[in-house]
Amino acid sequence: MKSFSQSLDDYESWLAHELGGELVQEDMDEKHRKMRKEAFAFLRATYWRWVEIIYDVTPELAAMPQVLSIGDTHLENFGTWRDIEGRLVWGANDFDDAAIMPYGLDLVRLVASAILAEADDGISGRAIAELILAGYRRGLDHAAPVILERDHPWLRDKLMLGEDEREDFWKKYDELAPGSTPAPGRFVEALKYALPKGAGNVAPVPVTKGTGSLGRPRFVAYVREWRGGPVLREAKALVPSAWSLATSADQVVRTGVIAAGRMRSPDPHFEVTGRILVRRLSPNSRKIEIKTDAKTLLNGAMLELMGFEIANCHQDHAESAALIRGDLRSRGDDWLYEAASAAAHATEKEWKAYRTNAG
Repeated sequence: MKSFSQSLDDYESWLAHELGGELVQEDMDEKHRKMRKEAFAFLRATYWRWVEIIYDVTPELAAMPQVLSIGDTHLENFGTWRDIEGRLVWGANDFDDAAIMPYGLDLVRLVASAILAEADDGISGRAIAELILAGYRRGLDHAAPVILERDHPWLRDKLMLGEDEREDFWKKYDELAPGSTPAPGRFVEALKYALPKGAGNVAPVPVTKGTGSLGRPRFVAYVREWRGGPVLREAKALVPSAWSLATSADQVVRTGVIAAGRMRSPDPHFEVTGRILVRRLSPNSRKIEIKTDAKTLLNGAMLELMGFEIANCHQDHAESAALIRGDLRSRGDDWLYEAASAAAHATEKEWKAYRTNAG
């Protein structure tokens, strides 16, 4: 297995090639800073490395049935949006690395992320694995989108922004400064067609967001006034899933396919065109982050619901649930905890070495 430093160099060279000169170096520097700071952020920023080492750490996962999966699954990969009926929906909302892979990898990565994010005196890794797996099993049997208009009031209360927070959300975009150079034409066109008719011509503004996607160009088009209020769209560059780098898998971008899966109620403004993802941003489209509310993310009900949502995502084909159920029956009670613990340990070890060597 190649060293982490060589792996990092190879991945960033591949990313620069895929982006064809659009790599944002300042964002790559920010990613490196985040990688040094904490193990959870390191996991988020290094999905390509996870792909390289996961079968060395947990070889038993390779034999699991393969389904269309999220790939870069972690605690912060869940949020809200409005569906075509205007209902508030919660679920997985980042599918940049979606690919066909063994179903257990999404579960293992989610549990590993929770272990790395958890304080020493919090919920145990074994309990985390049990809750997520229980939710996943429930989702296999009773798949359904997580609609917050009527159900899950505890989660709706956590996610709905108050007036001060809504004001802060829009103020952040009011204060955005134009980029030093114009946005590439493909982003201009994508955002132009994503805005509602009559919104006018808006110059896209570059933004820095995320962790794993840092380095890829990302722009927003902000209309301060359209029919009585503001409108906001975001366009982000897509590249093939890092899963293809170490597994010789195809390089098909499946972001839009999994987002619109048959067991989900997708955002009608979430659209993939070529290698650009465009989506609507608003105070109703948000997620809970570790730095602001780790207690909620690591709550038992939340972890169970995350497992449930992963099952929703894994059922792009009707026969998937039956195949997965059969495989789960062949495994012991602790397989998920043991695999996630090993993966978390390997990730933390590489993070500590990187932090030391990067100074």
